Amino acid sequence: MQAWFEKTEKMFDAAFISGDRWKLYLSGLGVTLEVAFFAAILGMIIGTILAFMKLSVRRNGKKTILTVIANIYIDVIRGTPSVLQLMIMWFIIFSNAKNGVLVAILSFGVNSGAYVAEIVRAGILAVDKGQMEAGRALGLSKTQTMISVIIPQAVKNVLPPIGNEFIVLLKETAIVGYVSLTDLTRAANQIASRTYEPFMPLIGAAVIYFVVIKILTILLGILERRLRKSDNR
Repeated sequence: MQAWFEKTEKMFDAAFISGDRWKLYLSGLGVTLEVAFFAAILGMIIGTILAFMKLSVRRNGKKTILTVIANIYIDVIRGTPSVLQLMIMWFIIFSNAKNGVLVAILSFGVNSGAYVAEIVRAGILAVDKGQMEAGRALGLSKTQTMISVIIPQAVKNVLPPIGNEFIVLLKETAIVGYVSLTDLTRAANQIASRTYEPFMPLIGAAVIYFVVIKILTILLGILERRLRKSDNR
C-alpha cells in the first residue's frame, strides 16, 4: 500500500507540480473557456437570425427563400461532424490563417448556431398565439408585437436550453487540438507525452472539465428555478 501511495505521489508530482506543469492546465483551460464563450455568442447571433428565417412565411403560408436557406444550413451543419467542420475551416476555408483561436471560434459558432436556431424557434412558437393577436388588437404592428410582447416571453423559454447548449459546446471544444491550439485536453496530452504516464494528466483534465461543467450546471439550475418562480407570480 505504501508503495502505491509513493507511486501515486510521484505521478501527481510529475503531472502537476514538476516544471510548474499546472500552469499548462490553467492556460489550456483559459483557451477552452475563451473559445466556448465567444463561439456561444456567435452561435446565439447566427441561431437567432436562422430562427427568424425559418419562421418567415408568405401570406399564403408558403415557405420563403429565407426558410429554405435556413433549413439547408441547419441540415448540413447538424448532419456533419463538428471535428470535420473544424478541419474544413482550418485546412480549406482559412488555410492561410494564423490565429487558430479565431478559426475555432468561427467553426464552433457556426456549428452551435444550427442548434441554437431550433432552440430559439421552439421558444418563440411556445408563446401562446393569443399574445400576437392581443398585440395586434392594441394597434401594434406584427414587428412591434414580436419585439415588445413575443420575444421577452420567448427569452424565458430559451435560456435553460441555451445554457445546456453552452455546456455541450464547452465539451466539444476538446477537439481544438486539430488546429494546433493547446486547450485543456491537448495540454493533458502534452504532459502525458513528457511524463510517459497518461493516467494522471488525463484524469486531471477530466476532473477539471467535470468541476467546471458541474458549476455551470448548478448555476443553470438556479436560473431555471428563478424563471419558474417568476412565471408563478
